[in-house]
Amino acid sequence: MKRREFITLLGGAAAVAWPLSARAQQPAMPVIGLLNGRSIDDAAYLVAAFRQGLNEGGYVEGQNVAIEYRWADGHYDRMPAMAADLVRRQVALIAALGDPSPFVAKAATATIPIVFLSGSDPVRRGMVMSLNRPGGNMTGVSVVTGVLVAKRMQLLREVVPTAAVFAMLVNPNNPNAETDTKDVKEAAQTLGLQLRILNASNDRDFDAMFATLVQLRPSALIVGSDPFLNSRSEQQLVALAARHAVPTIYNYRESVTAGGLMSYGTSLVDGWRLAGVYASKILTGPKPADLPVQNAVKVELVINLNTVKTLGLTVPLPLLGRADEVIE
Repeated sequence: MKRREFITLLGGAAAVAWPLSARAQQPAMPVIGLLNGRSIDDAAYLVAAFRQGLNEGGYVEGQNVAIEYRWADGHYDRMPAMAADLVRRQVALIAALGDPSPFVAKAATATIPIVFLSGSDPVRRGMVMSLNRPGGNMTGVSVVTGVLVAKRMQLLREVVPTAAVFAMLVNPNNPNAETDTKDVKEAAQTLGLQLRILNASNDRDFDAMFATLVQLRPSALIVGSDPFLNSRSEQQLVALAARHAVPTIYNYRESVTAGGLMSYGTSLVDGWRLAGVYASKILTGPKPADLPVQNAVKVELVINLNTVKTLGLTVPLPLLGRADEVIE
């Protein structure tokens, strides 16, 4: 081989090898595993909020971070396998957003960082050692939904003052169901009300549940805190409550904008955004053990006046004055 040809060949080989070597030196794009009990069909706006939080920390999906989504579609029994799969893939972080995701993620790994969004008391439920110093591999956002359940009964009683019997819908597969039920029973006893507990853990349960509701003839319905119930509240439960003319209070404003009577709870969108902010922080270096658990303290009371009129109810003026949003 001639000297000039050899130099040309060597230069060409170097030109090919250089980008490969350069690429090998580039850091791999971190992958977040997002675990949730909802369906992707009704969670697009929440994913947008999570991405917004990531963006605030300098991360853009598809550019410098990837997200592996795992949606249980209300089948909580599938979630341990989903979490185990994320662990096998060695994701950089698990975003366990909405109960029971944090408990499932905690059982799956003690090393991969976990950012949670939970309505449970994270200390009492053993997710963290304390709010200020979580310890371990978990931190996140507490949306305090559990402590608001009893308050929802009080607010609904103001709209239905002659009510004697209330019903509460819970998902028995949710780890918070027992605590929420206990809190509402205590509130009912204080108000001198009878309380009926109804269960639903999948779509097939709803028609039977409302058939039972008609037989029990309660004056009003409280929807318990649960990702599956919250997702169905935004359409299916709202439609069934309207069909059976049952005054119902929900957890989040999305159910009221869909036609529900009223809601009282933290901003779910803001909770997902805050979780995204925390995920971005952990990706840059800080450990979950050193990041205090945040409280999503923004609580919203939303009332739909169109539904109030349809049900033939009257909302006291003081309650309207306390509302954060009134839909007309």
